[in-house]
Amino acid sequence: PRAWQCVWWVVRGTLALSMPIWIYTPNIEMIWAMKAYQHAEVYFNLISSVDPKFLKLTKVDDQIYAEFRKSFGDLRIDVLDPEKLKSEPAKAKWRPFCMQFDGVVEDFNYGTLLRLDCTKDYTEENTIFVTRIQFFAIETARNREGYNNAVYSHAMETKSVAAERGISA
Repeated sequence: PRAWQCVWWVVRGTLALSMPIWIYTPNIEMIWAMKAYQHAEVYFNLISSVDPKFLKLTKVDDQIYAEFRKSFGDLRIDVLDPEKLKSEPAKAKWRPFCMQFDGVVEDFNYGTLLRLDCTKDYTEENTIFVTRIQFFAIETARNREGYNNAVYSHAMETKSVAAERGISA
């Protein structure tokens, strides 16, 4: 199956619980899955080609990062525990954090794919469906705290080896 079809299974379970019956159809799930996968693919390519510590994901990265670390200072972000994002106690903690960005970050509550282990690519096993503001908060922290350097370093090593062999990477 295509990568976006695998993503569809991740998205499907989330949307089935959150969408009103009158607009819930498998076609909408598939459209959301493809859009979420395209966003994930663009982001992964970005952190593979630009040093993540220099990336700005939004105009308000500083505010997002400060509020995220104030609310979730002890959250391990290199390898995420899905329970820290999806359990009922976690949702109760995340909800006020997310809502403060309503009107500040466009589409703050749209569904977005997030890698659980930041050293790995998006796969069915390594992906969770979160709100866009959760994605921005965690990925901004990963970029600033150096966790996404592993992806960038690996991509640069691959390009270097390919260049030495005369192959385009």
